[in-house]
Amino acid sequence: MGLDIAATKPHERLSAHLSADLAAVNDLIRQRMASKHAPRIPEVTAHLVEAGGKRLRPMLTLAAARLCGYAGPYHIHLAATVEFIHTATLLHDDVVDESGQRRGRPTANLLWDNKSSVLVGDYLFARSFQLMVETGSMVVLDILANASATIAEGEVLQLTAAQNLATDEAVYLQVVRGKTAALFSAATEAGAEIAGAPKDRIEALRDYGDALGVSFQIVDDLLDYGGSAATGKNIGDDFRERKLTLPVIKAVALADDEERAFWVRTIEKGKQQEGDLDHALSLLARHGAMESTRQDALAWAARAKAALAILPEDPIKDMLMDLADYVVARVS
Repeated sequence: MGLDIAATKPHERLSAHLSADLAAVNDLIRQRMASKHAPRIPEVTAHLVEAGGKRLRPMLTLAAARLCGYAGPYHIHLAATVEFIHTATLLHDDVVDESGQRRGRPTANLLWDNKSSVLVGDYLFARSFQLMVETGSMVVLDILANASATIAEGEVLQLTAAQNLATDEAVYLQVVRGKTAALFSAATEAGAEIAGAPKDRIEALRDYGDALGVSFQIVDDLLDYGGSAATGKNIGDDFRERKLTLPVIKAVALADDEERAFWVRTIEKGKQQEGDLDHALSLLARHGAMESTRQDALAWAARAKAALAILPEDPIKDMLMDLADYVVARVS
């Protein structure tokens, strides 16, 4: 999920603005991923945590807390919690998807094995709950516990929906809201909640995270069919893994009998041949599926920005607005 391609990078400006907080988050992550009895845990965790990810989700927690005037220590705990939940889901996802590469490096399940990835993911989930409890806020615990359940639910829904041509845009959105947007919105909502912000501001930041997460995932799915090496995506991975993402859902909805038979063979039955990806790309182009998907991503980004309207003027607010634009600039 690369965010690396534009000349100005709002996430880097946000990272610089929050650099002291992020350093504290990184220190806490390193402390809590340690294990006295099972050295494989820090080995596997470090492989992912130190892999050069953007720390986007923890950054959203820190930004929301700071934007709401928080001066206490617990936004650091929450940001580390969010990163542990995210890392745990990545470890589990790579096993489920049988992935061999993430962020341009071999996956943990490839370097170690599936058992290690699943069990270390479980350990990180447990660690995340320990961190949440330390904040002493039942409301925050509720937000992040609900998000964890929603993420798991979204992943399970994707298992049944991903290779079923009956999957429509509403089900796709449900999957995306679960597996991606739930953690974005929990990250921003928890940051605002720990700061004791008024209810309308907490809701605004939650809605911002939700819409940003949906836009982010739609763009990610679009890049799979129209990205480049610079985006960190291999063209056609979702097609090869038979994932029914939004561009294909749009093309299937407009398909004639011959085209539908192609999608049944390649996605539902998984009988893929040489040249199928090129044909899939031509069908997406024929039906304008890529542009229609891009318009959806832009609409969700606009929705994210609109959610921030009630928040006070602040450099962090400006950076969050720019971040919403930047997420979709990857496919402009």
